[in-house]
Amino acid sequence: MSPAVFSDPVVDSTKGFPPILGEQANTLILGTLPSQQSLMKQQYYGHPRNAFWPIMDRLLGADPEIDYGERMRLLTSRGIAVWDVLKSGSRPGSMDAAIDKNSAVPNDFATLYSNHPEIKLVCFNGQAAEQLFRKLVPMDIQESFAAVRFVTMPSTSPAYAAMKFEEKLQHWSIVCVD
Repeated sequence: MSPAVFSDPVVDSTKGFPPILGEQANTLILGTLPSQQSLMKQQYYGHPRNAFWPIMDRLLGADPEIDYGERMRLLTSRGIAVWDVLKSGSRPGSMDAAIDKNSAVPNDFATLYSNHPEIKLVCFNGQAAEQLFRKLVPMDIQESFAAVRFVTMPSTSPAYAAMKFEEKLQHWSIVCVD
């Protein structure tokens, strides 16, 4: 008798995480929706090959061995917030292209921005995050961010292998410019 083969569970309907958000956030990094690995770990960017945390560690001078809680404290102490464009949505697997746009529900950006008008830079973690934001967040809310600079960054996902780590790191250095 052959051994049973177990695979990661596939979540079709996903709820996002609350933001990593400090009192003095001036930079907001937006992803799309948590991946399967992130959901299992209950952490943003939980896939071990996602470059997000290694990039942040390098930019912020953090030890790569620090735990998730310390990483969150380090981000918020530097005015960096992390959230996803989507509050919830249906996506089999972890690929952004698999997000069912009809099931996608955006997060409450009106409340976020009214409570944190000091946010002056929004970095989309990849083109899919920007596209979802532009498509799903009502135009009047987008316009309330008039003083905000929006930048689409290279995705930190392991699925985006067209750019080497060092090049991604260079692009992402914008989050540490005061």
